[in-house]
Amino acid sequence: MKKDFGDSISNKVYEYRVLARMSQQELAEKVGVSKQTIFVMEKGNYVPTLLLAFRIAKFFNVDVNDIFTYMKGNDQNEN
Repeated sequence: MKKDFGDSISNKVYEYRVLARMSQQELAEKVGVSKQTIFVMEKGNYVPTLLLAFRIAKFFNVDVNDIFTYMKGNDQNEN
């Protein structure tokens, strides 16, 4: 049985993009994804690949941990 640990990744992509005065489309082009990918990532509905997370961090010249934060959940199937 697959366990759901409830772990998630929060991000500050929106904040960094707005501070840089960029549109979602501009950021998407710079990091090689679609505007839709940026949109759903900012809404918290998409967890980026490790490679994409590093591309975004490198673009903004910050550490990946400054933008993306791992949030440990609880094992819902634990007895």
